[in-house]
Amino acid sequence: MSRPVALVTGAGRGIGRAIALAFAAQGYAVGVNDIDAASAQAVAAEIVRQGNESLALAGDVSDPPTVARLVAETVATFGGLDALVNNAGIEPRASILAMDPAEWDEVQAVNLRGVFLGTQAAGRVMRATGHGSIVNISSIAGKATPLPMRSAYAASKAGVVGFTKEAAREFAAYGVRVNAVCPGVIATEMTAHARSDPAQLSAWLAGIPLGRLGEPEDVAHLVVFLCSDAAAYITGQAIHVDGGRVMA
Repeated sequence: MSRPVALVTGAGRGIGRAIALAFAAQGYAVGVNDIDAASAQAVAAEIVRQGNESLALAGDVSDPPTVARLVAETVATFGGLDALVNNAGIEPRASILAMDPAEWDEVQAVNLRGVFLGTQAAGRVMRATGHGSIVNISSIAGKATPLPMRSAYAASKAGVVGFTKEAAREFAAYGVRVNAVCPGVIATEMTAHARSDPAQLSAWLAGIPLGRLGEPEDVAHLVVFLCSDAAAYITGQAIHVDGGRVMA
């Protein structure tokens, strides 16, 4: 039996890197995308050093021809596509009153349009093969926990949840499952500055029943599970990975 194939966007660091490594540990060949070519190459090289197959794929997920290329190159290199993780995202801070409309548009382009483009391109491949799993990385900010100064981010992540549900309905007829994962506060480069503030860190921990911040691997383990046969009856869900911060 041939090995499964996964493509992970925004996989040059943080949660995306952990997801790519987790797939590789389970025997997947992994397409590693990042807008930063050097970061994508570093993660792909790490996977290869561990004895698994990987391909570095630089590119902007908000650009339709680029996304089509990412999927096509993954399929051409590894012979198929079993799992797509739409992880790439940005999180700028600005008040609603001060935000430049161009900044709003950029957040929606990467965080939401990128999910649509990836799902569309991968979905066409998976429809032809009659199987596959797509996981979209949203956030608790997109469901229940607004974040100060990040209205564009919260809106985009709420859109990801809504899009995931409709994609799950449509793709079920093709044997393709679509789910979302909603991380809470995860110890990544994106949260490093805020985590360095003792008051902010204390406030976060006070609201997390498990008493710790999440690690990228906490998200990665769920993503790989959702793409496995063990999750064959799970689709259209948006699952929190947040230590119990949001219970709904």
